[in-house]
Amino acid sequence: QVQLVESGGGLVQPGGSLRLSCAASGSISRITTMAWYRQAPGKQRDFVAVITSGGTTGYADSVKGRFTISRDNAKNTVYLQMNSLKPEDTAVYYCKLNQVPSSYWGQGTQVTVSS
Repeated sequence: QVQLVESGGGLVQPGGSLRLSCAASGSISRITTMAWYRQAPGKQRDFVAVITSGGTTGYADSVKGRFTISRDNAKNTVYLQMNSLKPEDTAVYYCKLNQVPSSYWGQGTQVTVSS
């Protein structure tokens, strides 16, 4: 079993920055893909960013150039650096770990961008 715990969410003004963390524990393989998703009220959960165990990254168009995903394999932790935040970035952010044949989700952390 794998557990994921997100942290770092909060309230920030437009244009500000936040750094989210997601720490994984349990039975973790060397080969994993970790990703961030977000879900705004009344909307579906959307992909934000992904990083493979080899460090290859991918981003949703809406966050390219503003968000950066990274990981520390020794700590089984993935990060999401969010800069130039906009009100439309407001959502609950979820961490996801893919490790064949299973996927695991964290409990989510709230990010609110408002003046």
